[in-house]
Amino acid sequence: MSYKLSHGILTSKPAGGREWNPLESGVTNVLLRQYNRYQTYQLDPGDLERTIHPVQLGVTYDNTDFPTNPSFGSRQFIGVTHDFGWLEADRTWTFWEFEAAKYFSLGSSDWARQRVLALDVWTGDTPTYGETTLPNGVVQRNNAPPYYEGASLGGFYRMRAYPFYRFNDRSVIYSSAEYRYTMRWNPIGEIHWLRFLKMDWMQLAGFVEGGRVAREYSVSALTSDWKTDAGVGIRAMVAGSLVRFDMASSNEGLGFWFMVGQPF
Repeated sequence: MSYKLSHGILTSKPAGGREWNPLESGVTNVLLRQYNRYQTYQLDPGDLERTIHPVQLGVTYDNTDFPTNPSFGSRQFIGVTHDFGWLEADRTWTFWEFEAAKYFSLGSSDWARQRVLALDVWTGDTPTYGETTLPNGVVQRNNAPPYYEGASLGGFYRMRAYPFYRFNDRSVIYSSAEYRYTMRWNPIGEIHWLRFLKMDWMQLAGFVEGGRVAREYSVSALTSDWKTDAGVGIRAMVAGSLVRFDMASSNEGLGFWFMVGQPF
């Protein structure tokens, strides 16, 4: 796909969003990847090592007008990740996930070039999950991914008021709503000695998030003890890339994140 922009705003024909039809509109991507990760846990009894070599298969249908900064349309992703326990990876596990995002254009205004309402939902489950209670009473998880994979919340994409992997279990659900306000005023872009940044626009965002991890994939388990946060962000189109700074607050404190790309 090719896109023509004017000061960071799409002026060419939208890639999608007018109709929902993968054969006529938008872009469909098939993902097949094998990746590796090694991590050491520092625990009171001693260090614990964990290595994974999973394979992921997924399909994304991006039916938005401009994937970098959508103003209307939708996006869906469905995927399955499986670790066969190859080499030094001593556990097998499977995790499936589904994500859907929808974008509503609220048009421009005297002060805004774009106003967008963005909604997102993500859910997943670990069907291989099992538990064993040891003689000392400790519950051991079997056939489950490590805490930094699978049904995990926290970090710069989901539940931004919490640190990475703050919540992890067998199943997960997450939802978010953002209001994105792209200003006509571009204070940094109008400063002569900062023009090397090539900043096309600045965007203000307000967002709320909610999510839950649970030991089983059921409505009752995934809707009880719901965790929430809310925050604000500043985004900018700099040299053709979108950068963002988000600040979120929850009952556990504040989270600050600097990242490239929209959270969804």
